[in-house]
Amino acid sequence: MTQENFSIAHTRVIGATRKRVWQAFTDPEHISEWWGPNGFTTETETMDVRPGGAWRSVMRGPDGETYPNHFTYKEVVEPERLVYAHGDFQVGETWYKGFTSEVMFEEEGRKTKVTLRAVFASEEELEKQKMLGADEGGAQTLARLDSYLSK
Repeated sequence: MTQENFSIAHTRVIGATRKRVWQAFTDPEHISEWWGPNGFTTETETMDVRPGGAWRSVMRGPDGETYPNHFTYKEVVEPERLVYAHGDFQVGETWYKGFTSEVMFEEEGRKTKVTLRAVFASEEELEKQKMLGADEGGAQTLARLDSYLSK
């Protein structure tokens, strides 16, 4: 089994132009309005969208628990593709290995097809992420983006 098999992917056609969707992913004022699963809020501390740049944010769950996040941008091809590494993190007593995410933005008329794919180092890490709700969370995150941009 290759690392490609240790992934979760979501695709959604967003009712906005590729330029607007790109801005929603790369502007801290926008991303803090929609990022994360249902019931979560995100506060961006810093965001430097360039290869080697970082996005530091804190997500707050519906239960009030906070989840610090650190992403390092590996590839930035405006307005087509973002690749970033999510650093190791802890939830409760459990540590999770970091993973890599790729976001693809494809024009579909005045809409944009967004594919969000997270790749994990092992089947064990993939399963741990699924138990955290990462599969459903990714779909909810893209739905929140669509809702935000349709306003």
